[in-house]
Amino acid sequence: MLGSVPGTPALGRGPAPDGSFSRHEYHHPAAGWGAARSVGEVLEKAGAPVEGARALFLMNQEDGGFDCPGCAWPDDPSGLRLDLCENGVKHVTWELTRKHVGRDFFAAHTVSELAGWSDYDLEAAGRLSEPMRYDAASDRYVPVSWEDAFELVGSTLRGLQSPHQAAFYTSGRLSNEATFLYQLWVREFGTNNLPDCSNMCHEASGRAMMAALGTGKGTVDLGDWERTDAIWLMGDNAATNAPRMLTWLAEADRRGAELVHINPLIEAASRRTIVPHEFADMATFRTTKVGTMNVQVRIGGDMALMRGVGKAVFEAAATDPGVLDGEFLELYTHGVEEYRALCEATPWSELVRDSGVEEPLIRRLADSYVKSRRVIIAWCLGVTQHEHGVDTIREIVNVLLLRGNIGREGAGPCPVRGHSNVQGNRTCGINHRPSEQFLDRLAQVCDIDPPREDGLNVVQAIEAMHQGRVKVFVSLGGNLALAAPDTSYTFAALQNCELTVQISTKLNRSHIVHGRQALILPCLGRTEKDYQAGGEQGVSVEDAMSMVHISYGMKDPVSPHLRSECSILAGMAQATLPGSNTPWQRYVEDYDRIRNTMAQVLDGFEDFNARVRYPHGFRLSQPARERGFLTPSGRAEFGLGPLPDDVDPGKGRLMLATIRSHDQFNTTIYSNDDRYRGLKGLRTVVFMNSDDMRDRGLDEFDLVDVTSISRDGSRRTVYGYRAVRYEVPRACAAGYMPELNVLCGIADHSTESGQPVTKHLKVEITPSRENER
Repeated sequence: MLGSVPGTPALGRGPAPDGSFSRHEYHHPAAGWGAARSVGEVLEKAGAPVEGARALFLMNQEDGGFDCPGCAWPDDPSGLRLDLCENGVKHVTWELTRKHVGRDFFAAHTVSELAGWSDYDLEAAGRLSEPMRYDAASDRYVPVSWEDAFELVGSTLRGLQSPHQAAFYTSGRLSNEATFLYQLWVREFGTNNLPDCSNMCHEASGRAMMAALGTGKGTVDLGDWERTDAIWLMGDNAATNAPRMLTWLAEADRRGAELVHINPLIEAASRRTIVPHEFADMATFRTTKVGTMNVQVRIGGDMALMRGVGKAVFEAAATDPGVLDGEFLELYTHGVEEYRALCEATPWSELVRDSGVEEPLIRRLADSYVKSRRVIIAWCLGVTQHEHGVDTIREIVNVLLLRGNIGREGAGPCPVRGHSNVQGNRTCGINHRPSEQFLDRLAQVCDIDPPREDGLNVVQAIEAMHQGRVKVFVSLGGNLALAAPDTSYTFAALQNCELTVQISTKLNRSHIVHGRQALILPCLGRTEKDYQAGGEQGVSVEDAMSMVHISYGMKDPVSPHLRSECSILAGMAQATLPGSNTPWQRYVEDYDRIRNTMAQVLDGFEDFNARVRYPHGFRLSQPARERGFLTPSGRAEFGLGPLPDDVDPGKGRLMLATIRSHDQFNTTIYSNDDRYRGLKGLRTVVFMNSDDMRDRGLDEFDLVDVTSISRDGSRRTVYGYRAVRYEVPRACAAGYMPELNVLCGIADHSTESGQPVTKHLKVEITPSRENER
């Protein structure tokens, strides 16, 4: 039940609603003048118009600029001066705020008081400006020196009975250099308990592609997006999740490429756009299509849809063998005949029922695929956050393999990563299931004895904290308290820890829901200059298409008490491992030294320091891109998973998916508005099919209660949400995260990937008793 944990009533919400809310149908193009007006309003509201405007011209620039701390979409290699988006500007100005949160703020507010604040108000308080320690006697955070903070971390970790009694979480904002130091500290300490945000987002993508292709990453780059004949975008709302993608979709449309959107919700980003930096189009209001076909699949029906495409392709090949790339299949793949038999044995009636898409439309989609020589299939969390996410992505790869769309220019799989360096985190060692090859190199180069057993993922770490098996929780970035499933359970898990450590830029819920002892350690933001003994330092990031480039801050830190991520990590490592031979201080003095070590440990990082300073950096080697498949068979493997049997939620129930609004970034809420869905002033909503609303006697904005049914039989309810009509299939519904994460029980995670299934929640929606008043 929502509200069972202190601080939950305001969970995830933006500014408190003033009672005025509305919704209208949104028919305008994505981006365009709406985005331009939003950027102007954001800069004005931030109170830093000059500094904010300067940031626009330095963000995502290779000549001394900084990398956007938002999404992981690659930078334009042509050197576009305004390679940015509305959401990136929001994220940067959020970091540029002049408000500070330090000793005066915490002296004025107890933690119990702050627990009643909304999450919007917590983050709006400003930048964290000095290290703080929780004082239980006063129920306040009080100042602490960096040295004392490090000693508290070190002594607590040294006092554990086992290193496995600690867990070390990572968000996608961490640089490559800090990532490497983080995992080095943790593994030298003696555990692989390195849960990260990938465990909740794209774990399914990595596991599926590793099994199929021998790589956990997509194989395409932006050059492929310029040359492809068709782009399929699955489970993604481009205008919100990766707005800079709209530029590439618009360019593809001008070339005549087919642009297919496969999603339960019809989104603005699947229709038309005006790209803001294309000034002629802005001046004349000339729009460009970013979608040529919408396929409205039911929630969880993507795998059945893709198998239907595969079945139709095989049927077409029966009369025209050239439909299949026979040479590629023979030389580079394994299991095609088994996959053919699986498709032939699956009746069309089952595919239509499970996908929610009629057979003629599935065949039309297959015809489009056959007519396009080069096809990119991109996907996001609408595909991964399901019980069967791994098998679904295997099915996507199956379809690509049939026509040789792997290792071909303009073609391939493309997971759309949602956070700046989440892919780089994995590349540089944040992985609770590290490979033996990586551990061997780390041991040899760094002269440590890393643990070999698998560590805990996010769900396992939360369970271990809840049960008292993990006593220390360290979080570098992120806001796990809100991002994780089963909010009440997660809150209780964090509060059960002996010590929680949050390394952050801004105040958030995870600072308020803390262990018996707690530290807040403020770090530099991506926009800030990083000065060390060796001079100003740059850090590197890896984008979603495997390009690694360097980033330099543009402004002085907001407080002299801030430290870089690398400096904080080194301080904690030295306090934890007093006898360590690792040169922690030398690493912090000059990040080139970190990169020199990384070059010896990580494949593809040879001559790292020189190559990262090339214009636009360098691209990591991708064997699958060259049709070198590092699977046990040495070939690309067809997936043969059974179609899921849990797509139908059951009589009277709906399948609910959590989504983001346009005015939020992950758990950060900028306002209660969602421009592209026409909603203003409200976030506590459930988007429903009009027939489903009528069946329940609901009118627009009627109050409803939403109850989820967990796989362990437990039930969770949120009360007083507003029903909103939306173009979504029957028996499907959607609502915003993080508010609705409370409906995903800790048991509701994929057995394939371990990911919480927040896009696959069986719910009952009933009129609220409030309607009777």
